[in-house]
Amino acid sequence: MRDKKKGTEEPNCCLPNNTADIRLKISKVRKNKSSQTWYEGSVEDEEEEEEKEEDEDFHVVEVEDEQVDRQSLDSAWEVSSTLGLEEINVNLLCDLNLSEPSKLLSLSQIQQLSQHFPDMLSICNWMLIYQTQTHGSSLSTLYRMTEQLDHCMVLMIQDTFGQVFGAVCSAPLRVSSHYYGTGHTFLFSFSPHLQVYKWTGDNSYFIKGSVDSLLFGGGRGMFGLWLNSDLIRGRSQNCDTFYNDILSTKEDFLINEIEVWALV
Repeated sequence: MRDKKKGTEEPNCCLPNNTADIRLKISKVRKNKSSQTWYEGSVEDEEEEEEKEEDEDFHVVEVEDEQVDRQSLDSAWEVSSTLGLEEINVNLLCDLNLSEPSKLLSLSQIQQLSQHFPDMLSICNWMLIYQTQTHGSSLSTLYRMTEQLDHCMVLMIQDTFGQVFGAVCSAPLRVSSHYYGTGHTFLFSFSPHLQVYKWTGDNSYFIKGSVDSLLFGGGRGMFGLWLNSDLIRGRSQNCDTFYNDILSTKEDFLINEIEVWALV
């Protein structure tokens, strides 16, 4: 039996304490700014897509010992994780461009989440396209706001206990007669630290939208994340697609706020 993958917790760290800091030189090599290629194709096409990705977006990072103003590094990158000499996560250095501040996640939390994106999405702009506070609690309204956008999306939910969780979607949110998306779709929860639940490979129940509900993940009658059409009630269960823990404070939860972001 294949081992299931559980969510991993992001470590809490800080910058090095030595007086001799480092200077980072980043050389960008051929970038593709479109997020659309991330969800094109089917699950069966993933191996071919992964081979292509090896030749695509990447950064070359050079590290040199240098006396640098430490405060300037902090303010420029807002790095909250350890910046070691052996390995540097380039996504920490990427500037996030949000159309407006999120009411659910801080910039630091969004940076942590974006580290789990494919490289081609790490350079995308975040555009807020739906929030219940502005547009009301209605799944049909959500579909109407997203139907003209052909981009990957991030769904954020805050329950009435204040916990934030959601899904990173490899395709736009829409009404569908069957499950769609690719294995790049994943679930997440800040409880309070980031937990990420990626595709296990057991099935292809990524995203399914209907007029009555929106759901992510499935198997054995269990859904990783299920939202009712009123966008007030929801449910989170352990499912075979992501083998996730319950994302919300309780299995059945009430929704306080929702944000949907397009990665453009």
